[in-house]
Amino acid sequence: MSLEQVMALERELQTPVCRGDEVRVRELLAVDFVEIGASGRRWDLASTLALLREETPDQAVIEVEGLEGRELAPGVVQVFWESRRGGRRARRTSIWRERDGRWQQVYHQGTPLPG
Repeated sequence: MSLEQVMALERELQTPVCRGDEVRVRELLAVDFVEIGASGRRWDLASTLALLREETPDQAVIEVEGLEGRELAPGVVQVFWESRRGGRRARRTSIWRERDGRWQQVYHQGTPLPG
């Protein structure tokens, strides 16, 4: 298990280049992916892909701050970070699972932070 590898994948997933590449997003998000967004809405893989198709490159700019992680179990890693996007901030956490030699995100949650 490489904590650094998972944190690098988390950073990659937040880049406009990755978010605009559906093939790559499908590689990084598990088929059973679930997100609870900062809005409180629940997303699955299909709804996340639909949202990303509509995202413009300037909307896709997400600053990642304070990224850290921990191993929860063999092949399961949780990462924590804060995002800045268009004047909004959120505290975020993701769970990544290793399966068949590759890491995929299975869960993500964002909690809004005050200004």
